[in-house]
Amino acid sequence: MNRVPRWRIAAAILVLAVLAALTAVLAPIYYRNLRLQRSVVEITHDVDNQSKPDDVLRSIVLKRAGELDLPIKADNVHIQHIQGGLRVDVGYFVRVAFPGYTVDLHFHPGASSR
Repeated sequence: MNRVPRWRIAAAILVLAVLAALTAVLAPIYYRNLRLQRSVVEITHDVDNQSKPDDVLRSIVLKRAGELDLPIKADNVHIQHIQGGLRVDVGYFVRVAFPGYTVDLHFHPGASSR
């Protein structure tokens, strides 16, 4: 019977541990972005928001982003009043620093009432 060398088992465990650590760091960021996306959809589909000024809508988005601990600034939120509707787009990035490597995760949640 062929036995798997111990170093291969150790290497496999190390790879799985690294993948689990990456998932533990990145998954919450993606989940918070998903929650922001859902909030933006709700904002655009609320009929009362169709007539609100851009600054009010922007403050709603920024408040929600703050609740989700996302680094969004006022100039990251783009609002368009289109014929018979509303469009909200948010563009931002989250910088994640790993030992020896830094990555910027770019997100662009947006929705339209149409």
